[in-house]
Amino acid sequence: MIRLVSAWVLVNGLFLAPAWLSAALTGAPVPPWLSVEAAVLVGGMALLPRRPWSRALAWPLAAGVVLVAAVSFADLVFRASLGRALDLSLDLYLLDAVYRLALGNTGFLRTVLGIGALIALVGLSVLLTAWLLTPTSRDGSDRDRRLVPRFATGMLAAAVALGLVGLGVPAVGNRVVAPAASLLLDQAALFRSMRQERAVFAADLASQPRRFADVSGLFSSLEGRNVVVAYIESYGTAAIEDPQFAAVTRPVLEAAAARFDTAGLHIATGRLASPTLGGQSWYAHGTMLSGLWLENQLRYELLLASERETLVDDFRRAGYRTATVMPAITMAWPQATRIGYDDVYTQPTIPYAGPPFYWVTMPDQFTWSFLAGRLREATTPLFVEVGMVSSHAPWIPVLPIVDWDAVGDGAVFTPYRLDGYPPEELWWDVAVLREGYARSLAYSLEAMAQFAERYLDERTLLIVLGDHQAAPWVTGASGADVPVHVITTDPTLLEPFLEWGFRPGALPAPEPSTARMDAFREWFVLAFSRAPGA
Repeated sequence: MIRLVSAWVLVNGLFLAPAWLSAALTGAPVPPWLSVEAAVLVGGMALLPRRPWSRALAWPLAAGVVLVAAVSFADLVFRASLGRALDLSLDLYLLDAVYRLALGNTGFLRTVLGIGALIALVGLSVLLTAWLLTPTSRDGSDRDRRLVPRFATGMLAAAVALGLVGLGVPAVGNRVVAPAASLLLDQAALFRSMRQERAVFAADLASQPRRFADVSGLFSSLEGRNVVVAYIESYGTAAIEDPQFAAVTRPVLEAAAARFDTAGLHIATGRLASPTLGGQSWYAHGTMLSGLWLENQLRYELLLASERETLVDDFRRAGYRTATVMPAITMAWPQATRIGYDDVYTQPTIPYAGPPFYWVTMPDQFTWSFLAGRLREATTPLFVEVGMVSSHAPWIPVLPIVDWDAVGDGAVFTPYRLDGYPPEELWWDVAVLREGYARSLAYSLEAMAQFAERYLDERTLLIVLGDHQAAPWVTGASGADVPVHVITTDPTLLEPFLEWGFRPGALPAPEPSTARMDAFREWFVLAFSRAPGA
């Protein structure tokens, strides 16, 4: 009897633990109490005779219970960090990204130990669950022979009854749930959606065959100026709207705007909706370049497999040399070849001699300094896409801005390598994460502003935007808007942006954006392809 009760407690706990954790994190007032599947599974197994086949059946059932719990926990992580559900048909490739993120934050030894501990926990859970589910001998005490069948039968009847009642009574339905069935149905729906995504994407390509070869005066309004599109990691509008974050970031932006005015620079700011939330920055980059909405990995890969031209092709056709500077890329990057950049700078090819800062391969100030060198040396107009990563989680350490003349190869940043909390401690304290997030963004924005003051001249138009909002469990944000800053020495270059809804200054309008990142390519090409004065 004790074994039967223990089996029910364990299986019910495995099925519902993700929901309990989610309720604790979100403050939900009605966490579920009972899993219908747990009662059916444990009750049904208790009524089976003890035979070799019933003992064998306990193992796949135990593995299934643990698998459901593991996938449910992963789904919870996705909802908290990326603002969406886990999609098993698409998201398994992210295991490699999680592994590399763990390496960057905790090191090889702790990562391996963590993986080992996780495997051991899963194995022990399967072993214990299978042992408890295995039907017991009917040769026990008279009390057990009487109580076990009765308890098991009552468990089955109660599960069915409560499940049926819960369909019509919300108060009961919120307490008695079927998490395994819900998970299976959700994943099946996502799988069907992905099966249809190829046809939907093909229709998008057919309806938007964007090739601007026939546009007269392609980028003529730019008059040969360089164009830099720079992404600041995790820079969403929550960073300037949440009171805690705004107290840190807004003074930096306001001070930068005042200094720009003194330095002869002009700034306008708007907002665009990103296709992603909490991570997967390449969706935003691809959306901006292609003019297609890339909200999942399948659409991104279908873009790469298509012949769709991008903003890179548009600039090359206009006589520009195209480049990308992506310090977060540490491995081979064949996607860059498909997109067609003339020059590709990633972590292995950027001459940085300083230390990495956990996941951040190099600080933003160095990346801006490196970019300044490429702009200074250019003999033809450049289109450059660049990623700034200092504001990537876990947002430590936050570096000071050093003397720009001392940046050099980056060795000057070595003394700051171990500043701040260790990441393994930081991840568990959301209050400290929020503080670090605001401070790291303040650093990134200040580095951007000082770069503009020091290096931006009449030859370059600078567009700085966020790639996506930070993880919802840190910011609490559910919207997808990111700020977009346009900085130039020539105020006439801001006029198309002002017509599009941007406004002067370093802060966007408070209203949510009606424009998305996929609108940017066509708008920008047409806005700046008119003859001067037309």
